[in-house]
Parts: sequence; C-alpha cells; structure tokens
Amino acid sequence: MTTIDDFLTLVRDELGLEVSSADAERSLDEVAGWDSVHLLALAGALERATGHSLVLPDLLEADSLAAIYKVAVA
Repeated sequence: MTTIDDFLTLVRDELGLEVSSADAERSLDEVAGWDSVHLLALAGALERATGHSLVLPDLLEADSLAAIYKVAVA
C-alpha cells in the first residue's frame, strides 16, 4: 500500500464500503455506512497489509479516512 488510492481500495475490499477519493477527506461520520466497528476491522486489515502494528489511540483520534491512512503509513 503506497498511495491513498491503494488504501481506498483496501477499504472497499475489506469493509465493503463504496468509498471514493472524494470520501477521503470527509469526516468519518459523513462516510456512507461507516461505523466504529469498521475502524477495528480496518486496523486489522492495515496491519496485515503494512506488516506493522498500528497505535490504536492514534487511529481513534483520526477523523477521516485520509487521517487513518496517514497513521497507517507513518
């Protein structure tokens, strides 16, 4: 996963949410179908995809998909 587009593909494939690049900067509560359970599932998928552990408090502070992506690639 090297780009935000790769990340959004992961979100679509792993969570079944139809997100686009327009959704990346939206607040998570504005992303259609998003809920807190998706964050936990996405955290696991990101750890598998990146090969490293993520810091859950940093993910909990993320307010958009783009912010989650930044945590994942940091």
